[in-house]
Amino acid sequence: MEKAGFTTTVPVEVILAAGRVPVDLNNVFIGAADPAGMVEQAETEGLPRTTCGWIKGLYVAARDAGINEIVAVTQGDCSNTHALMELWQSDGLKIIPFAYPYDRDKDLLRLQVRKLMDAFGVSEEGVRKSFDSLKPLREKLKQLDDLTWRDGKVTGAENHRWLVSSSDFEGDPARYEDSLDSFLAEAAKRQPGAADRIRIGYIGVPPIFTDIYESLSSIGVDVVFNETQRQFSMPYGSDDIYGQYARYTYPYDVFGRIADIKEQAKHRRLDGIIHYCQSFCFRAIEDLLIRRELKMPILTIEGDRPGPVDARTRLRLEGFIEMLKDRKT
Repeated sequence: MEKAGFTTTVPVEVILAAGRVPVDLNNVFIGAADPAGMVEQAETEGLPRTTCGWIKGLYVAARDAGINEIVAVTQGDCSNTHALMELWQSDGLKIIPFAYPYDRDKDLLRLQVRKLMDAFGVSEEGVRKSFDSLKPLREKLKQLDDLTWRDGKVTGAENHRWLVSSSDFEGDPARYEDSLDSFLAEAAKRQPGAADRIRIGYIGVPPIFTDIYESLSSIGVDVVFNETQRQFSMPYGSDDIYGQYARYTYPYDVFGRIADIKEQAKHRRLDGIIHYCQSFCFRAIEDLLIRRELKMPILTIEGDRPGPVDARTRLRLEGFIEMLKDRKT
């Protein structure tokens, strides 16, 4: 089956309805044996050092994964994607643009989804079947999330890995669901986690750090909310594909994200929040608005290239967690 890559979460139901293998290039990049080497390769080929590490990784990932067709999100994600599209076009790849309307305009979103259907040659009925077939799987991902925050039987790292990969279901939803079934059965038998550990929410784009969850766990922290990764799993129970992607918070204004974070912070009894920002990303500006709106302790950290948490960031994490522990005593 032919692969269809994409630069950030898109209506995967359309790709599946077309009989293509969906490939989230972000997962190819960060899951590679040497993601840092991919960034260096992109710089060797001329991409600026001051460009986001994810963009450089995506550029090389498409080539390494043998992708010939890419859905590129032109609105609702990184503006650097525009130049990336041009590079790929110059390399002979087929580019299919997709845009999330900034204001969640449902008519414009419907138009974009239908243009995507036309590009892949699929009908609305076919996409509906694909949408319905994924409902049980998405419900199981919600169960996994509940086992994380409610029962303490799934770690923040495990939560991250499963939810972040729900953007493309590792290219095979059926196989992914079988693996998830096995994991859920095993996790349900675990003893609940310690009740006295600090409960943290992780917000922002998925981390380029390779060991942040392990670092937090080692200092007595449970990550019980992964904001964007949870959004990838589409935990809404929507009636159709249009409603589902209208409720998806990541590509629209920050205020929808803030409302979701507030709700989940209360629901999951968070002690504090870690806001991850990628170096050279416009979303770092949104940290100002997040701090204005969220009335709780927030630590903002920044990452650039793939690799373990650096010593300075680890010290900041440790200091933040000690402060939260003092607040609880």
